[in-house]
Amino acid sequence: MKLRCAAVLAAATIIVSACGSAAPSQAAKPAADEGRGPITFANGKDSSGVLQGLIDKWNASHPTEKATLVELPPQADQQRQQLIQNAQTKSDAFTVVALDVVWTAEFAANGWVDELPLGEFPTDKIIPSLVEGGKYFGKLYTAPWGGGTGLLYSRTDLLKKAGLEQPKTWAELMAACDKVLKMPEAKGMDCYGGQFNKYEGLTVNISEAINSAGGSVVGADGKPTLTTPEAKQGLDFLVEGFKKGYMPKEAITWDEEAGRRAFQAGKLLFHRNWSYQYTLANKEDGSSKVAGKFGVSPIPGLNGLGKGTIGANNLAISKFAKNKRSALDFIKFMTSEETARHLMLESSQSPAYAAMYDDPALVEKFGFLPMLKEGLLNAAPRPAVVRYGDATAAIQEEITAALSGQKPSDQALTALQDRLAKIIANQ
Repeated sequence: MKLRCAAVLAAATIIVSACGSAAPSQAAKPAADEGRGPITFANGKDSSGVLQGLIDKWNASHPTEKATLVELPPQADQQRQQLIQNAQTKSDAFTVVALDVVWTAEFAANGWVDELPLGEFPTDKIIPSLVEGGKYFGKLYTAPWGGGTGLLYSRTDLLKKAGLEQPKTWAELMAACDKVLKMPEAKGMDCYGGQFNKYEGLTVNISEAINSAGGSVVGADGKPTLTTPEAKQGLDFLVEGFKKGYMPKEAITWDEEAGRRAFQAGKLLFHRNWSYQYTLANKEDGSSKVAGKFGVSPIPGLNGLGKGTIGANNLAISKFAKNKRSALDFIKFMTSEETARHLMLESSQSPAYAAMYDDPALVEKFGFLPMLKEGLLNAAPRPAVVRYGDATAAIQEEITAALSGQKPSDQALTALQDRLAKIIANQ
């Protein structure tokens, strides 16, 4: 995918709020020849099962610099909590750490990760928005490991039988459910699922809903923009989905994996998830009942295609780690184009390299790549602020209150507006 249009890419760039943000207190020194030896790699739970194989490959060629995988909890919030605890105690237990792209500002501003040498990474081949997402005040702190956005998985076999196309709007999605779920073949199925548990996935999903209605969580000026008709329309799409039964009640506890399992078990007509689900749902080993029966498209929105959230896990070096030269070389290995291709082929992890989206062999194998390309061109970031932990916690609390019926949507949005304004003002 040749994502070279600056105007388009600017829309997908992670923007650090200017309100109260501050550069690191002293100029960071890029990781250099600061020792070689064994390292650890702290990353979320590897549901793909391919990560250890890559680490084994590194270890085979680096017998005195072996990497050990430290699996963190599957949920992003818990991962962030453990990484922060490790940093605040200045522990050297983690050497290389995988960071959600939206954590870059927080970890760099607090001095928890080292600056990386920009010239040692092939940034000219990587999607520019993903490179920018790894920067803080113009310096690279996290190396792009992959990048993607939310996709809509649809039971195209049932849609085709009903004479329907994959939906491009929320109204089309709900109309499709009204028709398909009446069919005998859809007995026991529910309409739609996403990530609605009280964790980072909810921040992603509500950001997508609000952006897809033409609104935003935080505006270009760094101030919250939640008391708008568009923000209410986005939240109401989710609130009404639960009220009217388009989303199963249990979906309010779902993360990526819970929803994926439901979709693969044939219990959902539509599911919002990342690209990694594609390979797992297509497995023909008996683990998926929907292999060969689904399609992928950009997420729908209020009046047309929606705005997915930019998602990426990047790699950084802990400020307090030992053997930083080995860590830097390991990151270069893990973020190389060769490794990106391997991860794409084995686990459908979205690549950071622009050319891979146009690779005929990959497109033939992964039919969702054109859809992912289209989604990336229309994607938007989460509200990235230095005090991101406080911001995402406030978002999750207020949106959960709305989805569970504890607060009307306008009341929840007003409360969130006030809370985010205070958080951003005190950065």
